Amino acid sequence: MNQRGKKVWVGFDLGGTKMMATVYDAGFKALASAKAKTPVNEGPKAVLARIRETIAEALKEAKRSPRALAGIGVGCPGVLDLDKGIILEAPNLAWKRVPLRALLTGWFRCRVTLANDVDAGTYGEYRFGAGKGARTLVGVFPGTGIGGGCVYAGQLLRGKTGSAMEIGHLPIRENGRLCGCGRRGCLEALAGRLAISAEVAQASFRGEAPYVAANAGADLKKLKSGLLAKAVKAGDAAVERIIRDAMRLMGRAIGGVVNLLAPDVVVLGGGLVEALPRLALEEVRLGLKETAMASFVGQVKVVEAELGDDATTLGAAALAADATRTRA
Repeated sequence: MNQRGKKVWVGFDLGGTKMMATVYDAGFKALASAKAKTPVNEGPKAVLARIRETIAEALKEAKRSPRALAGIGVGCPGVLDLDKGIILEAPNLAWKRVPLRALLTGWFRCRVTLANDVDAGTYGEYRFGAGKGARTLVGVFPGTGIGGGCVYAGQLLRGKTGSAMEIGHLPIRENGRLCGCGRRGCLEALAGRLAISAEVAQASFRGEAPYVAANAGADLKKLKSGLLAKAVKAGDAAVERIIRDAMRLMGRAIGGVVNLLAPDVVVLGGGLVEALPRLALEEVRLGLKETAMASFVGQVKVVEAELGDDATTLGAAALAADATRTRA
């Protein structure tokens, strides 16, 4: 296998349904990628084996030996202990206390850096995407829930052992809808895609959303971002109103974050933003203006993420490189 005498980085995006490994050269140019389904139903050992196989496949596609690895960065869901390199709990993977860093280090004999997946995506956009050149960037990624990340003056903002910026769990409405975290009135319980889909299903049941009724009925499993976007484009006014209300509410919450951190860029990503970028950006900007101080509104840009699925792998690889330089 041709190593060409150059070290490479691997960025890995670990999700509950799929995973992706990308090999990057020293300048973070992608050399090859490998994707696979995440076999959650087969148990933790099967998922770990698939991770190992996917990284090996990406290296093979890039014509690099594992000996050429300078490091691996992994964007992970769930609750992490970043200092120990352990995934404490990841409900989407059915994992508890998995020592992922130690396992990957043993398999590939290189330094391994773990990061929250949203943090990795935020850092990717900061270094290589929509936030390139920014001093401080806030990333918000509405999906099933609402994830957030922040790069403050060049440094990824994190807590004592794990990530910070749980914007989806900002309390928005007293005694509001029950959130998956166990509390009531969180932003993602009111404006996350599951919340949006639940309201759309009710509208469909009431006969207020004909496109949705014809193509998904009230089946929450079918009410994904792509179908919601098609419903808006087909003229389902109730669906558009529900999404606009959710995006406006998210903008108000982001306005509070802007008051605290004074970023120069807010990057919005995730499936619903990608499906309806103009609508999402418009409502978030309006919501932000309602709550952010006027002096901050004039200095912050709200933009769509640019890197798509590559944000997490790029950010994870860059964080691995940063960590290696820091340790050196």
